[in-house]
Amino acid sequence: MTGGISVLVVDDEPLIAEAHGRYVERVSGFRLAGVAHSGHDALRSMRAAPADLILLDLNLPDIHGLELCRTLRAARVEVDVIAVTSTRDLSAVRSAVALGIVHYLLKPFTFHSLRDRLDHYRLYRGQLIKAELAAGQSEIDRAFASLRVTAAGSLPPGLSDETLETVAQALLPGAALSATEIAASCSVSRVTARRYLEYLTSVGAVARRQRHGGAGRPEVEYTWARPSPSPAAADSRPGPASGPE
Repeated sequence: MTGGISVLVVDDEPLIAEAHGRYVERVSGFRLAGVAHSGHDALRSMRAAPADLILLDLNLPDIHGLELCRTLRAARVEVDVIAVTSTRDLSAVRSAVALGIVHYLLKPFTFHSLRDRLDHYRLYRGQLIKAELAAGQSEIDRAFASLRVTAAGSLPPGLSDETLETVAQALLPGAALSATEIAASCSVSRVTARRYLEYLTSVGAVARRQRHGGAGRPEVEYTWARPSPSPAAADSRPGPASGPE
């Protein structure tokens, strides 16, 4: 596939990078240009085959993501960036805005959250093309309005982003935990924990299975879904979450 907006995924965790790449491939109008696990790998990839958009984790092992953005800007590399990070430092957010990063998406997140950002970004690019042709203020205003993502409707009724993040963080990578165990960790009811875990399961972020060997009533345990072993398998079922999501 050669058409669509090309995306370079940059994350030092291989499983997370692969998961983000599969997320990108599931969104209409986008294609995965490549995956890099460090800032220097990202620079080499951009020099070899520039992408339209970088999905960038800020906490890289060799260079901070914001410094990578500064390097790209200094080299006059025309690429947009969506920061995908667990960094909640407001100074980092301000720096991201100053560098022209178009979106700042906090980990953990669901496929739907990323899809919403990518869809808005696609609209933004389309509006910019129209603005270049029309060169009118209204067209330019519409282009920037396309980047704004509203939280309404991103989760099913009755679920909140804050509780989703709390539940997701309690489900540690590699762990297999029940709704009861997650509830105790998050200080929420078992029913609430189960609702959020079932939501994560419904979007393909989490896998559920019967827990065997325990006494009493059988329990369901949840664990983060792992990437499929092949592209064919990836096309046949929903993709995994980005680590603890």
